[in-house]
Amino acid sequence: MSGLWRWRRNPLRRATDLAEAWVALAALLLILVVAPVAGVVVGGIAQDSLQDSVRDQRGTRHVVTATVARKLDRSPLDADPETSTGREMRTRVLADWTAPDGTAQHGPVLANLKDPHRGDHFTIWTDAQGHIVARPLDSATATTHAVLAGFGAALLGIGLVESARRLIVWRMVRRRYARWDQAWERVGPDWGRTGTGS
Repeated sequence: MSGLWRWRRNPLRRATDLAEAWVALAALLLILVVAPVAGVVVGGIAQDSLQDSVRDQRGTRHVVTATVARKLDRSPLDADPETSTGREMRTRVLADWTAPDGTAQHGPVLANLKDPHRGDHFTIWTDAQGHIVARPLDSATATTHAVLAGFGAALLGIGLVESARRLIVWRMVRRRYARWDQAWERVGPDWGRTGTGS
């Protein structure tokens, strides 16, 4: 409510006060209208793109069963088992699997087995040629990413509008101070002695 005085007719209201009020109103309208629209548009575009990726990955990635040939030593880059509690433990093993195209594959993989032994079975994701790939993106995760992208775009829009408002008001205040300095220079150094007869 304290900003409403800029809109009322008042002998103390300057033209810059009214201009600042218009800038604030324009910024508020942009934040209330444009930022949500930008969020919805960006979220929709991200959703379409991510759902296309989900469909593409579902068509090109396949789950296959691998068989442990032998357990491999821990890599120095593997997480320390004492500090990785609560996370899914994965063990490096040498495994055999058959690719979706029918070719036999053999190589090191990470298995979701706590204590793997020769002959244990586990599942991995591969492409059509049998190369190991990441699990395909699921639809719910894609939607979550799209929603986050929309929120991010809306917040970015709000930040840009507020930054522009602050920059405009800062420049208006600087111009006002420059005019005051010019007015003080015109009055001169004896402004306090006016009418004293000295």
